[in-house]
Amino acid sequence: MQPSTPKLEPSPERERLIQELSGRFSPAGIRRRRLHRTVGTGLWLVWIQVLSASRRLLDIVAAALLLLVLSPLLVLLYLAARARGGGLRRTERLGRWGIVFFELGFDSGPFRHLPALWNVLRGDLAFVGPRPVSPGDVSPVDRLAFRRFKVRPGLICLWWIRQRANIAYGSESESDAEYLESQSLWNDMAIGLRAIPAAFYGGGVAAAPDQIDFLGIRIDNLSMDEAIDSMLAHSEQPLSARLAGQGTMAAFINADCVNISYRDADYREILRRSGMVLADGIGVKLAGRILNTHIRQNVNGTDLFPRLCAEMERRGTGLYLLGGQPGIAAAVADWVHAKFPQLNIRGHHHGFFKPEETGRILQEIRDSGAQILLVAFGAPRQEKWISKHLAETGVGLAMGVGGLFDFYSGRIRRAPAWVREIGMEWFYRFIQEPRRMWRRYFVGNAVFLWRVLWNRLRGGETV
Repeated sequence: MQPSTPKLEPSPERERLIQELSGRFSPAGIRRRRLHRTVGTGLWLVWIQVLSASRRLLDIVAAALLLLVLSPLLVLLYLAARARGGGLRRTERLGRWGIVFFELGFDSGPFRHLPALWNVLRGDLAFVGPRPVSPGDVSPVDRLAFRRFKVRPGLICLWWIRQRANIAYGSESESDAEYLESQSLWNDMAIGLRAIPAAFYGGGVAAAPDQIDFLGIRIDNLSMDEAIDSMLAHSEQPLSARLAGQGTMAAFINADCVNISYRDADYREILRRSGMVLADGIGVKLAGRILNTHIRQNVNGTDLFPRLCAEMERRGTGLYLLGGQPGIAAAVADWVHAKFPQLNIRGHHHGFFKPEETGRILQEIRDSGAQILLVAFGAPRQEKWISKHLAETGVGLAMGVGGLFDFYSGRIRRAPAWVREIGMEWFYRFIQEPRRMWRRYFVGNAVFLWRVLWNRLRGGETV
């Protein structure tokens, strides 16, 4: 006789699971889930349309109010344009979905774009969007991709802001892609607010001499791409020339460096003898406008470094990192390995070494075969060290980079892009270390501005 199988008593948990599965996978349950998905998708699409309509509604209201308020000015500008033999200009543009429209504007003047408010009211333009382009400005590939034409072009665009702030290091298509990926009502409002300070920064990369005299210091007036090409050209000198002391020293100068150069004659002389001196920071750019010596681009080391690394990786250039607190240079090397795995880092060492260790470190750099050396001791110590030991390092290019290692090691957080676009990275840096930075930024910037204004009043004499 077979033993009887014990009968399982149904538990409340088991019954609950059975009912749940039955509810989900029964015909009625499947229909309910399909209905929920359909309703959810529909609500999401409606929400997107509401947001789009909200942006369009704000554009209409703002354009109508501005046209109403500025109508006397528009009439006066039109009459002035007619008196000069001009008038209202209609420029062919590509709008949303590539549809051609005519953008209104005056022939010249700071208010030449005001008539385009009518295009905003009509729906040809938005206040914020990609730059409106003419049919001839777009390549066939761009027309086929049609990406930038998914939205209305704008009177204000991200690319324009970055050009005005001299940090437009990438391409316009990259800025357009960034805008499209983060497009929202709040993002458009933020871009509009960022455009206000950008309007005072000048016209982007200006047509200016390759070298200028800035408060008695020669500046190589280069764009970011030109600076990187020049650096790599210097680094590729033959080994025999590098060991013979024919390497090049590169330096960055910002407002603080200019102030130091007035107190430290040796540092000022080193800057004058450097193979490359690059403008760093919004303060130098604005001072250039005051002195009528236009700075082409804000070529700061923090923005330059990843672009330089990408080109070094492509060319197989060797790099050595020297400076920072113990562990900082190693952390920068880890960042480089993660971002540019094929870049050849020949070595690294912190900057807190004793004077008697200098010879050993110089020998290590020379034996590494590195072509580019980055020194992060802070100004002016790093420039003085490079000037004294450049020939002993055997590198083609040695560059003082200040606090760059702190950013790429993760010790200090870099200011967000929008803060850099409005020229307030210095204030973000002050907030992080107020006790260390208050004198440099609040006292030092005031002294720098006084020197710039005095120099302008005295007709170029240094003080």
